[in-house]
Formats: sequence, structure tokens, C-alpha cells
Amino acid sequence: MSEEISKNSCHSCGSNAIELFYEVPGVPTNSVLLLDRQRQALDFPRGDIKLGFCRACGHVFNTAFDPQKTEYSGRYESTQGFSPTFNRFNKQLARDLIDRFDLRQKSIIEIGCGHGEFLTLLCEMGGNRGLGFDPAYQSGRVAAAPGTHIDFIADFYSQAYTNHAADFFVCKMTLEHIIETHSFVYMIRQAIGQQFDSTVFFQIPNGRYVFGDKAFWDVYYEHCSYFTAGSLARLFRRAHFEVLDLWTGYRDQYLMIAARPSATATAAALPLEGDLAAYSAEINIFREMIPGQIQGWRQLIKETAAAGKKAVLWGGGSKGVSFLTTTGITSEIQYVVDINPHKAHTFMAGTGQEIVPPSFLQSYRPDLIIVMNPVYIPEITRDVHDLGIDPEIMGLS
Repeated sequence: MSEEISKNSCHSCGSNAIELFYEVPGVPTNSVLLLDRQRQALDFPRGDIKLGFCRACGHVFNTAFDPQKTEYSGRYESTQGFSPTFNRFNKQLARDLIDRFDLRQKSIIEIGCGHGEFLTLLCEMGGNRGLGFDPAYQSGRVAAAPGTHIDFIADFYSQAYTNHAADFFVCKMTLEHIIETHSFVYMIRQAIGQQFDSTVFFQIPNGRYVFGDKAFWDVYYEHCSYFTAGSLARLFRRAHFEVLDLWTGYRDQYLMIAARPSATATAAALPLEGDLAAYSAEINIFREMIPGQIQGWRQLIKETAAAGKKAVLWGGGSKGVSFLTTTGITSEIQYVVDINPHKAHTFMAGTGQEIVPPSFLQSYRPDLIIVMNPVYIPEITRDVHDLGIDPEIMGLS
């Protein structure tokens, strides 16, 4: 690897051994805000991605990240809850956590709860009491069963709310949005205090899936922090947690950790944590191969358009924004499909493509559909065939 070292210290372990390995200038600073005008989307604020790899602990983070440039509000629309595939995963995960940690008649706090889908599952299925925090929360999006006890606070979880105690803390798909990772996890540890029987559960994108599989479309501005099992466990141990388990799910796209508070920092114990050398090698391969991969996708799409064929993306979220802005694709793709009805007829940040519902394809009749997340290909294939069309369907991989 290059010996270029940035001046930024690691936000997880404090080391200065940070090596820059991937840069994308001028990307949209938010990917999933609802933008109802194309000009608004084209003129969207931009920032830079400069990923650094900590050679001491394995943490990857955007050394150029500015949290003041991101927005989490009622315009933030990231739910995957309109997908049957995702809902099956979410329900099974809720069942597993309830059974494993005896989450029945317990108090649960979810940090970064979105519109409350997962917290609602935990409370309905286990008879639990819930409190959710998220600045983008909108009342009424998820209807809980009668008698379910859940409250929501439309705000960031912060020191101001650490007086709220719970038996179980959930934080799904949020830590990757936090640049000061150790400070954030340690704040939760301080909130738990002497309640050593409390448990925390985090779910985040799996860094080895992103960089090991060279998934450049999974790198975008809001995701300023990336973890492997090892770097995540080291962060939690440094923040005085005992790591109970580490595992992956959703075809290894998600990384999950369960931990309990400890009186002191704990030593590594789980075999999955020994991934630093392998990850370092994957980061090096990512850096070497990504330019060619980006060029390959750019060439495929441009040749498709030049041949008079119509291509669309399926997935109007962060992956789609990253794919389009990183490859520089604009007019060659005119539409992006998304099953979330709240996204219909809004526009992609940075490149301005209109987001359309699947029914639009009946009249548009594309020749090629590029699916942003291959886990959804079976679901999308069924939906497309139900529309009476038969385009080529290609997943990013």
C-alpha cells in the first residue's frame, strides 16, 4: 500500500496511521432526500469523499466528511419497508432477537429508528415498551397494533437523552452515519451506567462486503464510517463493552454485533475479529481495481444508449445516487424505478433522473434494468414479469 498518511486520526481508536485509498470529488451530500424539482436535484450541495484506512484497527472513514453538510429531516426517505424481501428479513431478525435475549415485557430504546418499523416489530411481537429516536421520524407512517406501548422523539439521540434507561438498546443502520464513532458508542455505554444486564444490538453495512466485493456504489457521503467484524468489535471493547457475538446477514451485506456493558475495556475473544490482515489486502485490491470497474459500467451504459436501447436503474436510494454520480452517467439513463410510493416523481440528487413507480415500465418498456442491490433480483423479476414485459435484468456485483 501507499505510504501516504493523512493528518486525521482514527475516530475509533485514535491512531494516526491513516492511509488514504479512495477519492470521489463533488458527490451529493445527501442521497435520499425527497427532491420534487429536477433543477433542485441537479443543483444539490456537494462534498468530497476521501476514504482513509486505519492500519491500527481497520476502521475506514471519510476524512473529508463535514456533518454540517448532511440533512436528516422529514424529507429523509430511506425506508426499505415496501419490499417483501426486506420485510421477511426484518421480521425474522426481530424474532431471533426476542428469543435470544428474552425480550418480553422489557423496555427497548432504538437509536436511529426511522419511522419505527423495527421497534414496532419488537414491541408487538414481544409485548415490549419502546422509545425511538430519529430526527426524520414522521408520525403515522407505521401503525402499531392496539395496546402497543411506543413513544417517539423526532430528534438525534444525544447526551440530553441519556437519562432514559432500557433493558435493550437497538441501533440499526445508523453508526455508519456517525463520524465520531468512539464518542457515540461510549455515550451509549455511559447512558447504561451500572445496568450490566442491559444489552445493545447494532446493525451496520458490512465493510468487507463493500470493499471486498468492490461495491463502489455502496460508498456515499452520508456513510462516513465503515466497519468489519474486527474493527467493530475493537471499537465496542474500547468503549467498555463485552462483545457477545458478531455475525452477518442479508447475504453478508449487514454486519451485526451484540454486546453488554463491562466495567473496563475487554480483550478480543471471537475468531471473527481476526480480519485485519485480510481486510488490508482487500482495501488494496479495491483501490487498484475500482477505476476499471467504474469505466466498465460507464462503457456498458453508454453503448446501450448509443445502440438506441433504453436502460433504467431499479433502486432510487443511496446506491443509485452513488452509482450514477461515480460513473458520471446522466442522459444515458432517463429514469430510476423505486417501489416506495413516497419517492414517485421525485428526482435523483446530483444527476436529476426522475424516480418512477414500477407501473411506469409498462409503457416505457426498457431493454435493460440494472438492479442496485442483487438481493432483490428475484422479487424484481417477478414484479417485472407481472407487468408483461421481458427486459434483461442485471444486478450490480
